[in-house]
Amino acid sequence: MTVLPLNPNQAPRSSSWRALRRAVQRGFTLIELMVVLVIIGVLGALIVPNLLDRADDARHTAARTDITNLMQALKLYRLDNQRYPTAEQGLQALVARPSSGPQPNNWKPYVEKLPNDPWGHPYQYLNPGIKGEVDVMSLGADGQPGGEGKNADIGSWQ
Repeated sequence: MTVLPLNPNQAPRSSSWRALRRAVQRGFTLIELMVVLVIIGVLGALIVPNLLDRADDARHTAARTDITNLMQALKLYRLDNQRYPTAEQGLQALVARPSSGPQPNNWKPYVEKLPNDPWGHPYQYLNPGIKGEVDVMSLGADGQPGGEGKNADIGSWQ
């Protein structure tokens, strides 16, 4: 058995050693690179739409969670003050003591800060509500009432 030296400059001049050296230096052809890029593109086209749908589902779930938390804070406000904040006072009454309208007797901070919906719009507060005594809702991705899919309204009544 012949042992090849580790340093290629000290290699014997055999044909197998030269073939190995050429193969290492050769690299990839343009065709091979194009085939790999096409395969990556096809995989991306199959996977990306599924990931986008997941993002919309996550935003919808986050909006529902925020609305549930705001409704719980409103219920605590009502327990302490015998009424919900007025429409004029809005959700801001959960963060800071209202300066207008009927003053709450036992006010305390109910949330640290008001969140925006996952699309960056403020949550809407209605008193009296359309679907309940009070309503908290997000107008969806488009920020407009109504809509379907990712643009659908998400409310406390759902």
